[in-house]
Amino acid sequence: MDSKKLERSRLEMVESQIAARGVRDEAVLDAMRRVPRHEFVPASVIDDAYADHPLPIGHGQTISQPYIVGYMSQAADIRPGIKVLEIGTGCGYQTAILSRMGARVFSIELIEALALGARGDLDRLGYGAQTKAGDGHVGWAEEAPFDAIVVTAAPTEIPGALVEQLAEGGRLVIPVGELIQDLKVMEKRDGALVEVSSLPVRFVPMKRG
Repeated sequence: MDSKKLERSRLEMVESQIAARGVRDEAVLDAMRRVPRHEFVPASVIDDAYADHPLPIGHGQTISQPYIVGYMSQAADIRPGIKVLEIGTGCGYQTAILSRMGARVFSIELIEALALGARGDLDRLGYGAQTKAGDGHVGWAEEAPFDAIVVTAAPTEIPGALVEQLAEGGRLVIPVGELIQDLKVMEKRDGALVEVSSLPVRFVPMKRG
């Protein structure tokens, strides 16, 4: 697929899959128009880079459906300059979207090969997020507190470390459950999490290191 066709597919994806389903945050839509999703997927699936479903990225992991990326980015209430912790770098696409929106992104990936691959692609494409390989359950304490935390793999319960590292008034967007999960949007108020909304989803499990 040539570059012009890929660009048309990306713009069509944003209009038909993201905006048409209720994502209204212009910063999200602009980032998704600009970040080349096809640069983050294996060559074997590049023709489906802008399709309305997840794609395999190796090691039993997937890149999320575009709509879910848009939904989570909007739900996290991203604003330029805020600190965001991402759990589950994967291929780096969600990381790039958050960075393109102006956030200072700190991203953790359990699988070292994916962490290295994402780091290379983020550097090559000019996205300045900080990344490391590690266990997302423990977060990134030395960089806390975070104004938002976005989790792209599903624990069976919300890790306590992430609650501690979320700033007061901050947003936690996290799928919770086993086979079918609830994508919970939580806000920290008076030190406790309050649920703002939820959506049924299916993510890969969040494993421990």
